[in-house]
Amino acid sequence: MSQPTSVQFDFGSLNQTILNPLLNTLPIEITFIDDTETVRYFNNPPKMIFLRTKGVVGMKVQNCHPAKSLDTVNKIIEAFKSQQKRMADFWVTSHGRLIYIRFFAVRDAAGKYLGTVEVVEDITDIQNLKGEKRLLDWSD
Repeated sequence: MSQPTSVQFDFGSLNQTILNPLLNTLPIEITFIDDTETVRYFNNPPKMIFLRTKGVVGMKVQNCHPAKSLDTVNKIIEAFKSQQKRMADFWVTSHGRLIYIRFFAVRDAAGKYLGTVEVVEDITDIQNLKGEKRLLDWSD
């Protein structure tokens, strides 16, 4: 039986049997759009906010957004490609929950644009945090 392929990072490595479950455990949605504006990846966290099907992988990002937001999506990508911007963020209320949507330009070490990553997170509970809860305060 062959060993799972390892992915080498700047600080360590992970094999594929860990990497996929790790990304799916995070309480955020991650979508990667490459430099041709094609959806290449999305994770599958425990609670999806914006439902996606496997069919979006390989689609142009413009085909994954409502028509009314296409102009903004295109402007964000162009601003990333031209290095005018590195991040764009938005927040909306959906089903009584505050959803934080962030887009980041992904660049290599030389600054070449590689694509865009979209991160979606329900921050309702985070906004309600008060005071402190330290590691030593944890109990099961």
